[in-house]
Amino acid sequence: MERLDKILASSGAGSRTDVKQMVRSGRVRVNGNIVKDPQQKIADTDIVSLDGKDINTSKYHYFMLNKPADTVSSTKEEAGGAKTVIDLFKNEKLKNLFPVGRLDKDTTGLLIVTDDGELGHKLTAPSHHVDKCYEAVVDGLLSDEAVELFAKGFDFKDFSSAPAILEIVETDPVYNCSRARVTIHEGKFHQVKRMFLKVGCEVTALKRLSMGALKLDESLQEGQYRPLLPEELELLKNDGKKKVNTAIFMPEKKGAGKGNDILEGIEAVLFDLDGTLVDSMWMWKSIDREYLARFGIELPEDLQSCIEGMSFTETAYYFKERFKIPDDIEKMKADWNAMAYDYYCHRVPLKAGVLEFLKLLKSKDIKMGIATSNSRELADAVIKAQGIDAFISEIHISCEVEHGKPAPDIYLLVADRLGVVPEKCLVFEDILQGIDAGNAAGMRTCAVEDEFSADTLEDKRKRADYCYRGFDELMKELTSKAVTSLTS
Repeated sequence: MERLDKILASSGAGSRTDVKQMVRSGRVRVNGNIVKDPQQKIADTDIVSLDGKDINTSKYHYFMLNKPADTVSSTKEEAGGAKTVIDLFKNEKLKNLFPVGRLDKDTTGLLIVTDDGELGHKLTAPSHHVDKCYEAVVDGLLSDEAVELFAKGFDFKDFSSAPAILEIVETDPVYNCSRARVTIHEGKFHQVKRMFLKVGCEVTALKRLSMGALKLDESLQEGQYRPLLPEELELLKNDGKKKVNTAIFMPEKKGAGKGNDILEGIEAVLFDLDGTLVDSMWMWKSIDREYLARFGIELPEDLQSCIEGMSFTETAYYFKERFKIPDDIEKMKADWNAMAYDYYCHRVPLKAGVLEFLKLLKSKDIKMGIATSNSRELADAVIKAQGIDAFISEIHISCEVEHGKPAPDIYLLVADRLGVVPEKCLVFEDILQGIDAGNAAGMRTCAVEDEFSADTLEDKRKRADYCYRGFDELMKELTSKAVTSLTS
């Protein structure tokens, strides 16, 4: 237990005098309730917010930095007098801060700075395979051949790189340059720059956009930083728990297409949204906790498992009945939309490999639709924010049909609107109820892994026609087959 004013001061909210005034003026809430006593004792499990934003109550400190160029990713002791990223934190007056991993001196972008040594090790250990995504500007014109070469990996004198995902954003023949994004899970010395040199292009600017599921806050200018939000810290800790197993696994297929091509005979691909296309399941626990706290109710441990597959409206009825919420159904849904909207517009990322897979489907003239249990407002917000709305022809929510998942209604509706018969549809889902819905609709089903349904992995393997770790792993297989076909 720690005093509230001490926790706030340690989080960087202000001096002890400043935070006492913040508390007394009603700007601080604990578990959703305004607290005006700076000396109130706070437990690790309590949720403390200042001006509506949750703060970190841990004994450790975690910051997101938009690293500027001409700074070294080292501690002062390691840098030998050079300007370091830790110099930017001198006003924090915190000891033992260090950067998680290293960015080259001239590389900018996302860098985590913390004093939590255990988490730092987990995130940087090669065995944990935490993905890092970079945006690069290079001299030279990138081609599809470069994409294929990145997907196979490169042999260097000192190491062999694992397969990487290269996405060409744009090329400019006039200035003979290209802009691209590359995702790797290693972090060897000058690795990204050396990979581009292998395809005849020299990096002129490099910026890290994400680490695992954590994305750079683009509102931060170079050299600026802020404390990590609790949900962002949870993303990092989940990435740090990844086990060493990146292999694709595929169970026996039930009536699938000929050979091993998952897309053979498929005319439409139907996606679940949350936990499948976008990494959003982590935020709902926080929202549910905050919402129930408004009514003085603690979040039950079994809540997520109880509401999986329910439509937005069905979930509202469940909350109203179980927790005796006094508000009407429409107000409950409106409150949830308001609480989640900012997350879906700014903080919820695409799953790794999704954009590349959507582009592949478009190149094959395969239709795409979304069948989600979420609200239409949030579905529209996230696909627009992520720039994938141009790929999706139909979006429908479970509230439009009589029964939510595991009933087949929503998938049958989307297929009908796309004009494709069920047996020529492929469904991607992250939860059992969704897989069951796709199976019941007479469609092929593919399970994808998500941290929040990891305990059902074996059951998903048994029920789905296919099962992949994620779209990035699926793309590696499809790319590998394409390369083999070209060279055979």
